[in-house]
Amino acid sequence: MDLDFWNERWEKEEIAFHMKKVNPMLIKYFHKLNLAQKKRIFLPLCGKTLDIAWLLSKGYSIVGIELNKDAIDALFHELNITPLISKENDFVKYSAKNIDIYVGDFFKMSAEILKPIDAIYDRAALVALPLEMRIEYVSHLLNITNVAPQLLISYDYEQNIMSGPPFSVPLSEIEHHYSDYYEIKLLDENIDIPSGLKRKSQAIETVCILHNS
Repeated sequence: MDLDFWNERWEKEEIAFHMKKVNPMLIKYFHKLNLAQKKRIFLPLCGKTLDIAWLLSKGYSIVGIELNKDAIDALFHELNITPLISKENDFVKYSAKNIDIYVGDFFKMSAEILKPIDAIYDRAALVALPLEMRIEYVSHLLNITNVAPQLLISYDYEQNIMSGPPFSVPLSEIEHHYSDYYEIKLLDENIDIPSGLKRKSQAIETVCILHNS
């Protein structure tokens, strides 16, 4: 992954992808995963999303991975939690009650380090990557998570109007990546983002639930 690119985005605070509230689609559809409290949820490329605080408040255990250390320092500051910080393999690990966040390269994560999880919440990971890297991302995600069920939020827009990230990943591409492994159910797709993406392109937010087929 392009560490310099993402670190520069965070340094310049070019983080329009960071929502200043909990994602409404998480609140509306997370129950579709049918998870009991204390189950372990994986958030790839998690940033400092407020969704983590919401999931913790509902009694879930969180494990995330993020390239940028400043984002995770900010996350724990906003959570008002002082983490235990340690080194684990290629990662810096931030740990506290019910939360483990790894700072490092997603593609260096292994199933052994991640440990078993119960579900994946992909709110900004797949759409953060260009096509060739999305193919690698999907393969690696499936490998390290043992094809855990997912709540996946994506965007669909005219890619030629705007360069990503976030990239346009329509339902047809989601099906191409995942249909061999999951039963894919579209939950919502007609959600017009009021100001468009980066105020350049009208976009539709696509929400899917992916269960083991």
